[in-house]
Amino acid sequence: MPTNLIGDQDFNTTPTIKNKALRVNLNESIYGTFAEIGAGQETVRNFFRAGGASGTIAKTLSAYDKEFSDAIYGLEPQGRYVTEARLKSMLSTETRLIEERLKRDKHPDKLFFSYANTVATIDFAKKYKGHGWLGIKFQAHPKQEYSEILLHIQFHQNSAVHQQITLGKLGVNLIYEAFYNHDNPKQLLKNLYDHINDDDIEIDTINFTGPLFEKVDNRLMSLQLVKNGMTEAVMFAPDGNNVLPASVLYKKNILTLRGSFRPVTRVNMSMYEKSLELFLNERKVDREKAVVIFEITLSNLKAEGEINEKDFLDRADLLGSLGQTVMISNFQEYYKVVEYFSQHTKERMGLTMGVNTFIDIFDEKYYRHLSGGILEAFGKLFFKSLKIYLYPLKDPDTGEITTSENLQVHPRMRELYQYFKDNGRVVDITDFDPEILDIYSREIHQMIVEGRSGWEDMLPETTTAMIKEKNLFRS
Repeated sequence: MPTNLIGDQDFNTTPTIKNKALRVNLNESIYGTFAEIGAGQETVRNFFRAGGASGTIAKTLSAYDKEFSDAIYGLEPQGRYVTEARLKSMLSTETRLIEERLKRDKHPDKLFFSYANTVATIDFAKKYKGHGWLGIKFQAHPKQEYSEILLHIQFHQNSAVHQQITLGKLGVNLIYEAFYNHDNPKQLLKNLYDHINDDDIEIDTINFTGPLFEKVDNRLMSLQLVKNGMTEAVMFAPDGNNVLPASVLYKKNILTLRGSFRPVTRVNMSMYEKSLELFLNERKVDREKAVVIFEITLSNLKAEGEINEKDFLDRADLLGSLGQTVMISNFQEYYKVVEYFSQHTKERMGLTMGVNTFIDIFDEKYYRHLSGGILEAFGKLFFKSLKIYLYPLKDPDTGEITTSENLQVHPRMRELYQYFKDNGRVVDITDFDPEILDIYSREIHQMIVEGRSGWEDMLPETTTAMIKEKNLFRS
């Protein structure tokens, strides 16, 4: 028996939005509902216009009024409607209704689906560009449990009308790809941008769930978003599910550690623990609203050529086991990280880094693309009293410890460095163990790959145990 009733698709050519909608309409098996809130019924409009929609559309609605929406989908505890929770409620309710009202014995070959979106387009003052959640809950076989694809978008267009048109195209792409390309999630992801300008929208979160996607690791899908240029940064929680960066960062005090974490060493954990203690003791930091982000850059993942997905997942597993939220970004310079965070919070932020990394940020070559050069970059870097928590460096030959007091920057940068230091923007981590300063993750990784011993005590106990148990960092 075939695994689905949909048929194969020739991806040598890209069908138009109209042809995609028409192909879905003409498929006698596909049947479902459309629920769209906040930006018109832009997706279903394409199916009506394509023709043959009566064979596909069981119901379409747009519950704009909040009281109507609450009556249908339930109350939202926080009174917010453009949320993942609202989208899930919409999909669950519509799926339940279609199952209740269309009996299986009368429709044995139907592949039911529910498509939904909840969106806020650009405001009249054009202060907020707008964003939205959209998703589909669907079957690839009548007897199969439902699978889901949920995603979040940020609009970059300056017209509500253009945003509505883009949303309609994206909705058609999502429905079409769910039915005709669910067995190739990476290609599905790319095809969501069919007939949409790359600069029009940003997809910053996506999650695949259900029987069709049992083998899909959402962290890899998150990685694809950055790799494909669909967004600059993504996040996933310790449980491996992708999370919306805006939800994690909104009005939070943020402490960030950038690294390879290949693997997580005792030095990494010492940097984290000691800097977090200093950060939480800052007068303007609310402990209840503080978050820690472990950041890995795309260039770091490509350090040895193409991205090794297993290597990436090994790092992610280790950080997840330590309860950390991970961000994958395409930000080369630190000021871009701060600039990104400042879109979501005005609260105090901190960066944790080692002496070598800190000296690097004073290298002017990284800022030649900026009209204001290094001064422009530092103006963004030290946004809103940001502080850098500096972990010391030990010279392997002399044993000398380098801190903010004796580090050397280029002569042209000395006054700039001294200015930030004198204003308390650079804080030394003094409570450190000098015995672990000789630990380097690159050397440990090489030892693990070569099957040598002696690295075990250089890592947190849980990390060592996990590497051995799951045979991490070995092909």
